[in-house]
Amino acid sequence: MDVEEKTVEVSLISKEGDAFPVKLNVATMSELVKSMIDEDEEDDDDNAAKEIPLPNVKANILQKVIEFCQHHNTEPMTEIEKPLRSSQMADVVQKWYADFVDIEQVLLFELILAANYMDIKPLLDLTCATVASMIKGKTPEEIRQTFNIQNDFSPEEEAQVREENKWCEDA
Repeated sequence: MDVEEKTVEVSLISKEGDAFPVKLNVATMSELVKSMIDEDEEDDDDNAAKEIPLPNVKANILQKVIEFCQHHNTEPMTEIEKPLRSSQMADVVQKWYADFVDIEQVLLFELILAANYMDIKPLLDLTCATVASMIKGKTPEEIRQTFNIQNDFSPEEEAQVREENKWCEDA
């Protein structure tokens, strides 16, 4: 990584139009941002501050994404083992990362969407693993309660599905 990446800033623009100045090495953790900067370099003068519009990411979520990327730059997250060895994220990743995803479900799902849109693999892995940990070891009914999912099967349909997938429970 050259000196320029650590000192040059770009502005990430949220859905609401808020600008977030971010160091280039932090911003380029996003493959989307990285490709937009690469395309922009061909016809841009070096003195102009680069603005990267992110119309699919709300300001509060972009702030969390930036916080993650900044921390990841200083303390990279350990690789998440698959399958998860625990339903407690603190057993899977460092404490900071476990605390980072200890948030409301709505925020967590918005972070997943932002990580996917911005193509930030470590953040996508962390947020998806968090959802997986919320499911791990739970019955279908407990999962429905956790994620507020309506059961639209009749008792007969549910019995049929359980019978067809009985092999899953045996494994």
